[in-house]
Amino acid sequence: MGNHDADGIGPRPAGGTTADASEEIYHIVKITIWGINYEPEPTGIGPFNTDLCAWLASRGHEVTMLTSFPYYPWWRKRPEDRGKFFETSRRADGVTVRRCWHYVPGKPSTLKRLVHELSFVFTSTLRALFLPRPDVFVVVSPPLFLGLGAFVAGLLLRRPFVFHVQDLQPDAALGLGMIKPGPAVRALHALEKWSYRRAALVSGISQGMMDAFARKRVPRGKTWLFANWIPDALPAAASAAGGAADGAASFRRANRIADGTVLIAYSGNVGMKQGLEVAVAASVGTEAHWAVCGEGAAKESLAALVAATPGSRVRLYPLQPDDSYQALLREADVSLITQQRGTGQFFFPSKLLSILQHGRPVLAVADADSELARAVAAGGFGRVVPPGDAEALRTAAREMAAADAAQKQAWAENGRGWVAQFRRSRVLAEFEARLAQVIAPAAGDEAAGTAMPDKSNCA
Repeated sequence: MGNHDADGIGPRPAGGTTADASEEIYHIVKITIWGINYEPEPTGIGPFNTDLCAWLASRGHEVTMLTSFPYYPWWRKRPEDRGKFFETSRRADGVTVRRCWHYVPGKPSTLKRLVHELSFVFTSTLRALFLPRPDVFVVVSPPLFLGLGAFVAGLLLRRPFVFHVQDLQPDAALGLGMIKPGPAVRALHALEKWSYRRAALVSGISQGMMDAFARKRVPRGKTWLFANWIPDALPAAASAAGGAADGAASFRRANRIADGTVLIAYSGNVGMKQGLEVAVAASVGTEAHWAVCGEGAAKESLAALVAATPGSRVRLYPLQPDDSYQALLREADVSLITQQRGTGQFFFPSKLLSILQHGRPVLAVADADSELARAVAAGGFGRVVPPGDAEALRTAAREMAAADAAQKQAWAENGRGWVAQFRRSRVLAEFEARLAQVIAPAAGDEAAGTAMPDKSNCA
């Protein structure tokens, strides 16, 4: 699904319902997915929103995506979208996409991010009220303020909404120091809890989020672990272990990185919560090629740091197209995932899934109590070092790159085994089944529509 960097995933509890769900009969329903990110955005939440819409449409449902004009991770709109207020298009996969104007700051600050999010909440809520009424809204947060818009639309249109949380936004902002404890934080937490109470279902992408919902007193029966997912199978060109298949793209060849040079790779958002500065310091004194591929609000400052650090081995690249991204994952000796100190309890980088599907070992920079650190330890597919410790990162990178073949094979097998629980067909079938339970009592006979055949005949 491309350069995924949406935050959140975690070990799923045993006893999933996929087998049972695949035998149930559902009905065609009208579903509006409501979120700020969508295709052609190549990273973050956008690819998951896009794939969720496409999958539900392939099941026969009438799917509308209510979204913004593309802007992420570049923090700028495309030239052809400037000046547009609303736009409607129909995709080949059957999804109707309705876009709304929103303010996009070139250099996002805390205040500008707030205006950015509120502008989308206002325009999209206004548009939602004048669109054909769906059977259910699936609202994707961030932005947290969409909970308010969903409540207004749901109340006036008499329809339930699912509040799907990709990022515990107030907690993460507090952990990053973007906001300070005080009245503003209390107001955000109050809005968060209020939104959870109004939602018919609150879903999150990791077990850590489920624990956070419990601490925020969301009833357990009202929450759902809706993890991010991976394709059921890798593309043929991406499945060649270690090197490029015949005719496949090669990140090493394209960037003149010798086969004998250790490649330490990061791909995704380059923002505050990634804390990639530690990689710049750790790279000094190594002979490895540290490739950082991505875009984001902190890329300019990271580039300045690289330029000002003598001996840095970090090289910055644009976000890669999918074939080159797959090659990067395939050819990396070590895949790097970084988190800023104090943030690991509030989000989980879903880039981990793609890395493990390719059988790459993971070197994580994360707090010991973060869900990422717990996953690496439980899965046995890499190592964890604390945020800010450049020497520990440098040492771990050297040791992992120099590991023997047996250890590298163990990491690969452990990673592929752990990530198998997040296959697309399983995760989305479970969510569809849970969505049917939300719609049934709220929509009653109106949601019945036309009977759909058994799932096995509709995929």
